[in-house]
Amino acid sequence: MAQRTPDVKASIVQILCPTVRCINIQRMDILAQVLDRVRLGGTLLFHFELGHPWNLALPQRPYALFHYLSRGSATLALEQGQELQMTAGDFVVISRGEPHKFYSDRRTPPFSVIDLDRSSAHLGVVHHGGSAQPYSTMICGKFTVARPSRGSVLELLPPVLLLKPAEDGAWLEAILRRMVSESAHERPGQGVALSRLTEVLFVEVLRNWVKSLAPGEGGWLGAMADPHIGPALQLIHDRPDRPWTLDDLGQRVGLGRSAFSARFTKLVGESMYRYLIARRMSEAAFLLETSDDGIARIASRVGYETAAAFSKLFHRHHGLSPGRYRAVRRSDGGRKQGSLPEAEVVG
Repeated sequence: MAQRTPDVKASIVQILCPTVRCINIQRMDILAQVLDRVRLGGTLLFHFELGHPWNLALPQRPYALFHYLSRGSATLALEQGQELQMTAGDFVVISRGEPHKFYSDRRTPPFSVIDLDRSSAHLGVVHHGGSAQPYSTMICGKFTVARPSRGSVLELLPPVLLLKPAEDGAWLEAILRRMVSESAHERPGQGVALSRLTEVLFVEVLRNWVKSLAPGEGGWLGAMADPHIGPALQLIHDRPDRPWTLDDLGQRVGLGRSAFSARFTKLVGESMYRYLIARRMSEAAFLLETSDDGIARIASRVGYETAAAFSKLFHRHHGLSPGRYRAVRRSDGGRKQGSLPEAEVVG
């Protein structure tokens, strides 16, 4: 995926802010920064026209999958036995990429999408199933994170996220139809265009999910709306190198030490100190991949006086030494370790 320009970050803020009215633009910079640095992307995988009876099986994938049922109805079945009934306009995200099936008739033998012809799947409509009504149409794609990190945006989503049609839901149909149109013919820059459209789609999914969150849900993403914890998160993200303490942050956001600590842990889902360390390690990983600074310099930039102390904590957090992490991330072009190149992934 090509380096993202600052305009995309600004666009993310502009898209999200109208819906999450209680979060100001400054606080939304947290999410814009996170999305910018993890290299969120994705693409369209399949556009199905399905005649009854049909049954599609999707295997485990190393990324999140999304499905939009634009017409008809379907049953989504997951391995652990959970089932969801979907109707036209429903949009579902399988956040962990776990195996699942879609069908109009459970008695129909499942057909694995792995067996589909790749060229037809990526260029144009895939016709599948029988010839009887009711007919269904479904658009399927994936969300990817090139720089995964603990507590990433995808990890904050529930394993299965179902969005029902909303009054302002025309955006969903518009984005997906544009993706279908873009993928129908091979053109220069097609991969980049689809990735950008998928990024906007993901941000729109986030804004609609955030609207549904109750206090204490959604980790740091939901906590951004809190009048005390939101500004504290902004301070941590702006200056991860600062030796933040509970007293210091609490005073800055108008809470006592104990009240601030309890509120932070309740809303974010982990203590302030654990969150600060994760933020520092995320920033360090970004600097290792994108800058030529030495290890000691990066250690200082994220709040550690010695390279030895920083390296020990970085290895514990990421499973690799800073030097090894830099070498691996630069050699694989920013892809997630263990994932397949784009051309090798289907379904």
